[in-house]
Amino acid sequence: MEEISHRTVEVNGIAMHIAEKGMGGPVVLMLHGFPELWYSWRHQIIGLSNKGYHAIAPDLRGFGYTDAPSVISSYSIFHLVGDIVALINALGQEQVFVVGHDWGAQVAWYLCLFRRDKVKALVNLSVAYMPRNPAAKTVDYFRALYGDDYYICRFQEPGVIEAIFGSVSAEQVLKKFYYALRDPSGIFIPKEGWISPNDETPLPNWLSEEDLNYFGNKFEKSGWSGGVNYYRCLDLNWELTAPWTGAQIKVPTKFIVGDLDITYHYPGIQDYIHKGGFKHDVPLLEEVVVMKGVAHFIQQEKAHEITEHILDFIKKF
Repeated sequence: MEEISHRTVEVNGIAMHIAEKGMGGPVVLMLHGFPELWYSWRHQIIGLSNKGYHAIAPDLRGFGYTDAPSVISSYSIFHLVGDIVALINALGQEQVFVVGHDWGAQVAWYLCLFRRDKVKALVNLSVAYMPRNPAAKTVDYFRALYGDDYYICRFQEPGVIEAIFGSVSAEQVLKKFYYALRDPSGIFIPKEGWISPNDETPLPNWLSEEDLNYFGNKFEKSGWSGGVNYYRCLDLNWELTAPWTGAQIKVPTKFIVGDLDITYHYPGIQDYIHKGGFKHDVPLLEEVVVMKGVAHFIQQEKAHEITEHILDFIKKF
């Protein structure tokens, strides 16, 4: 990790921390999800830079060393995409390759929807594009499917999840997420009893104690509100993106998901991905890869394979 350099860039009214390696090559911008950091891409930063690319992974708004505005509405999709457009400009680039995972994939989809001129090609992991449903707000949709204890629903009330997470160490919360996200049925967080100070959830084999300590230390310092506020803006995003209802994403795209990922088990999602709906909404979708026996944190669990998938796709452009 000492080979990776770090700096702060002023973008869209905030100070954004970026990690990078491979200055001078074509830029590959990697966007993380929740509960993650730039560090989720540590393997890809090394692997891509070794092949001549300038690999860059920011801490997104609200995470790690990047500023975390206190106002919930400051985490709308317009703010998140605006940060990335400003970062691309600050890097002196007209276009970049983009790779996204989880919330980073969502941001990448909307970056391509709003500003496709900024993206040469896209590799998205775990979260397929989900077109806006004009008949149902996003949180209402998930509540109807899974109930109030579903994590997305539990995150909505300010202060509630912060209190649950704050009752134990950040490392315990993270391990709970790593474990729970191997269950395709989803994450359910009751108001009481989800986690305790005596919780001893095992560490996954793709993560070291040193890795866990890095993530844990950053979340202990930053808290959880920044990342959780992304979920609290889901219905706001539904309102804001009404003008793009039915719009297509016209960027060359590769999509990769694990067959144990909860996002691959939403009702109807596999038919959407494999039977034409996804291709209709993303007409330049060139490839869908389903990795067997792999769960949500795919770029860490199968680090080398994901790096190779990225390289195989972006070398075409």
